Amino acid sequence: MENIALPLDAHVGHGYTANKEALTKRLSRIEGQVRGVSRMVNEDKYCIDILAQISAINAALHKVSLGLLEEHVSHCVVNAAEQSVQTGDRSYVDDKVSEVTTAIGRLLR
Repeated sequence: MENIALPLDAHVGHGYTANKEALTKRLSRIEGQVRGVSRMVNEDKYCIDILAQISAINAALHKVSLGLLEEHVSHCVVNAAEQSVQTGDRSYVDDKVSEVTTAIGRLLR
């Protein structure tokens, strides 16, 4: 099989595309949890119970974030590495590694 370098502006999809339906369902559940917390506040529920729900929301968002990072690395970074090998231009992979490093930094704040 012949390796063909992709054009510089080529976009081959997103790594999460195969799991888009599951990702959307998970985000919808998180959205429901957030609405539930808002309702709890409006109903003057106990502070600790509200904080427990917020913690659950944070954990769910963290799981989504890690999944997206994994997909980014296994799809976008790997594709950039292949393109770098094909073209001899390391900047493809350097750009994607920089993107993922920046994303991880934002998640750790």
